[in-house]
Formats: sequence, C-alpha cells, structure tokens
Amino acid sequence: MSRTADSATARVSFAGGYSLRDVSRLLGLSPGQIRAYVKSGCVGPRRGEQGEHRFSFPDVVLLRTGKELMAALPARKVHRALRRLKDQLPQGRAITGVRITAEGDTIVVRDGASTWLPESGQALLDLDVSQVASQVAPLARRAAAAARSAATELDAEDWYRIGCDLEPCDLDQARDAYERSLELDPEHVDARVNLGRLLHEVGDARAAEAHYRTALGFAPDDATAAFNLGVALEDLGRRAEAVAAYERALATDPDLPDAHFNLARLLEQLGRDREALGHLQVFRRLTQGRLQAY
Repeated sequence: MSRTADSATARVSFAGGYSLRDVSRLLGLSPGQIRAYVKSGCVGPRRGEQGEHRFSFPDVVLLRTGKELMAALPARKVHRALRRLKDQLPQGRAITGVRITAEGDTIVVRDGASTWLPESGQALLDLDVSQVASQVAPLARRAAAAARSAATELDAEDWYRIGCDLEPCDLDQARDAYERSLELDPEHVDARVNLGRLLHEVGDARAAEAHYRTALGFAPDDATAAFNLGVALEDLGRRAEAVAAYERALATDPDLPDAHFNLARLLEQLGRDREALGHLQVFRRLTQGRLQAY
C-alpha cells in the first residue's frame, strides 16, 4: 500500500478521527475490547461516512489509560471510573494533563494540587497520563503530515481538531494548526482560545490577552475565554482588570470553581476581604466531595 494518502483519505483521517483498526493495532486491544469502552460510555467516538467508529486522540489516550489500569483493577471498576472522570475534569482540562493512580482498589486522580476520587471504592499503580499520551503521539504526527499534504481539503474545524490532537505531543505543531484554523476562520473561538493559552504557556501573556479579547468579541459569553483572560492579566500585573475578567467568567458560569478561587485571592490582595471570603466559600462548596486537597 502506498504511504502517500490522497486528499480524501487525509481529510477523513483527521476530520473523522482514527479508525478502529488503527487504534486496535496501536494499543494492542481487540476490537471487542474497544467496543466495550464505547458501550460503557468511557469514550464517545464520532461516526464516519460509512457509520464506522472514528476515535479522537483523547479517546486513544483514554483507551490506553484503561488498558494500563486493568492490569491492576477489574474492568467494571475501570470503566465506571473513567466514564465519570470525563465529567469531573475542570473546564478546559484534558485527560492528557492529569495523573491517575490505582491505590489498592481505589482509582485516584491528581491534577496539580487537586486530588479526587472519580468513584468511591483502596498493589500500587502510578500512571502519568502525559506519558501515555507521548506513547500514542506518533499517530497524531502521522495524521498531521497527511493533513498538510492535503491542506486545501481541510477547513478551520479540521485544523482546530488537529491542534487539539497535537497538543499532548508537539506544541509547535499544535500552534501552527490553530493558526491555520484562524487563517480560514478568524471567528473560530475555540481555536483562538487554545492558541492564546499555548502562547501564554510559553510566556507571551500579551499575545494571549489579545487572542482572548478577540475571542470575547466574537463570543461575549465564553466563560473559558474570560477566565483565561483573567489569568493573563494577573501575570501582566493588572489586578483590577483581572478581577473584572473573572467576574465576567462567573456571570456566564457561576459554578466555575477556579474563577471563584482566583477571584478570592485577588480580592484579598486588594483589601476587599468580605467579597474574597464569599468567593472562597463558594469555591469550597463547589469542590466539596470532589477535590480531596487543593
């Protein structure tokens, strides 16, 4: 078989996701095992043109994570925990950025300073999902190369999805993909927010601010763009503007715990102790029972 995919094949490989056969080969899971993850709700692949399952890169990472966890825990427990974890991750946080630990018969998730149990439940398995992501990254890189050979066949949403798939393994290529998306559609809010975040992570808070403000111009009620703008403004030393950005995020999504926490900290610094306490209390209420430590 030729190594050079035609444009139609390249487009399907990204816009539709990765095939069941590709995922089975890469992970060493049988098609039946993969379908079991789909049936249990752990992954929700899209459907291809022929009705077949097409998996995203985060789907592949989650499947690999499940395979590793099942070496220590029963399949039913793993399926239940991973299904619930998808709904418990903080807004905008991907599974590729967390650490999952099997401690006895309990699965524990750690995301920076946050620790929580995706399901109740107590050998020791310590699994850094970012390492798992790096192991499946060649799939994303091969698909990216195929996409560039068929660039005229891709639209802004395709390039956005490419960027999402590349983030865990190649930040430079991910930024390039988001930039290509915005060249095709300057109003693609998700691509603009993600590009701003990647620029912020490499220290360019001013460029990030510009992207977040542009995103909010197109989508004034986007809580993620407003929250990220607050973080960028904090790093730029503009605390009063950061407060306004966090308040804007909460006006759209009052249950955004990180916005309450950051706002409480800023208000305390500004001498507005009573307001700070109110937001801290909301933060504790929102995270009680999910976060074991913060």
